[in-house]
Amino acid sequence: MPRALITGITGQDGSYLAEHLLAKGYDVIGMVRRTSHHSYERIDHLIPRVRIVAADLLDQHSLTMVLQETQPDEIYNLAAQSFVPTSFTQPVLTGEFTALGVTRILEAVRLVSPNARFYQASSSEMFGKVVETPQSESTPFYPRSPYGVAKLYGHWITVNYRESYNLYAVSGILFNHESPRRGMEFVTRKVTDAAARIKLGLATELRMGNLDAKRDWGFAGDYVDAMWRMLQAPSPQDYVVGTGKTHSVEDLVRVAFDHVGLDWKQYVVSDPQFYRPAEVDLLIADPGRINKALGWKPSVSFEGLVKMMVDADLGRLAPK
Repeated sequence: MPRALITGITGQDGSYLAEHLLAKGYDVIGMVRRTSHHSYERIDHLIPRVRIVAADLLDQHSLTMVLQETQPDEIYNLAAQSFVPTSFTQPVLTGEFTALGVTRILEAVRLVSPNARFYQASSSEMFGKVVETPQSESTPFYPRSPYGVAKLYGHWITVNYRESYNLYAVSGILFNHESPRRGMEFVTRKVTDAAARIKLGLATELRMGNLDAKRDWGFAGDYVDAMWRMLQAPSPQDYVVGTGKTHSVEDLVRVAFDHVGLDWKQYVVSDPQFYRPAEVDLLIADPGRINKALGWKPSVSFEGLVKMMVDADLGRLAPK
C-alpha cells in the first residue's frame, strides 16, 4: 500500500486528509510536535488506524529522522501557524513555522526521500490586495499579512526545490475552506457557534469585524481530495483550488442565523478590535485549470456548508 506522511494531521485539513487517504488504502503517518499537551480531538476516531510520529518544523534533524524512519511515498505539509490575526502579533514565529519550516522539510526530502511526492499547502492570502479578479495560477501575489508573506515564501521555495532538484513538489493555492472541525478562532466557526449559542439561549450577541470582506468559501472535505489529485498527476503542477463563487461575511452571518430562525441584525455588533491592520477585501478563485486537468469540482455549496456547521454546533451545544 502507498504510504503518506501528513504534517499538521491534528488540524482540520489533516484530519479530513487522513480519512480520505485511509479510504483509498493508504498507510497513514501523522507528524505532531512533542508538547506537554496534545489535542487529538479531530483524529480521535482515527488513532487506531494511523501512526503518530513526533517531529518539529523548527528542528531540521527531527524532520530528516522521520523521513528516514518512515520512507513515505507522499508528503503533505499542512502544518503552519495558520491564523492570520495571530501572524500580526507573532510575525517572527509565523515566519519560522510557515515559511522556513517549508524549507526545512523540503531539505529533508531532498536528502532522504527525493523520490517522494511533496504537497505544500499554499493559501489565497498570498493574493491579498488583489490585482485582478478572479485569481488564477498566473495572478500576481500581493500578501497583506505576515501569514500571507510567510505562505508566499513557502510557495516559492517549493517551486525552487522543484526546479533546482527535480523534485515532485507542488503547491495547492487553496481558498478558504471550512467545516465543523474548523477552529473556533476562525470567522466561519465563530459565526456558526454564536448562531447556535444564541438560538439555545447560551449567548445574546456576536461581536464582528468587517462584514463587507468577501471570500471564496468551500468545504474542507472537498479540498483534501484536490490535494490528493495533485500528487497523482503525471507531472508536478501548482493549482488554484476554490469554488469560483464569492460571498461576504454578512452573507455568512445571514445564512447561519436564518438557519436557526433568527434575524442576525438583532444580535450582531460591529467591534473595531476585530478589524485587521491591513484588510483583504475580495478573494475569488478561478479554478478552471484544476477543473479541467484533474477533474476536481466542489460538492458542497456555500449555503450547505454554513448549515452543516450550524447543525454540528447545535448538536454539540444542545443539552444531553
